[in-house]
Amino acid sequence: MPGYQFEREARTPYSEVWTIEVDDVALGRVDIHYTSSVTFATLAVVSRIDDEALEELIGEIDDRIVTTADPHREDFVVTVWRGEQVGVFAEDDLDDDDDQE
Repeated sequence: MPGYQFEREARTPYSEVWTIEVDDVALGRVDIHYTSSVTFATLAVVSRIDDEALEELIGEIDDRIVTTADPHREDFVVTVWRGEQVGVFAEDDLDDDDDQE
């Protein structure tokens, strides 16, 4: 089992965003949204993760993040996207591009 590391990027009263890494290599991120009875997550991972590793990762997210934040939830629903990271874009980056023209 890989040693997944989770680093929180953002948190609100009802949601969290986490970066997922193994050995300092980014594998993806998960956005988690808590409701009164169900926890929803959108998990985006790199394409090299196979189905078995994906199931293991979802279990780790449930055990290490979701259960500790919401131990009384009725269900955990995860939507998974598998692909490649194109980049991280921010408004400041776009402003810098405009200045260079």
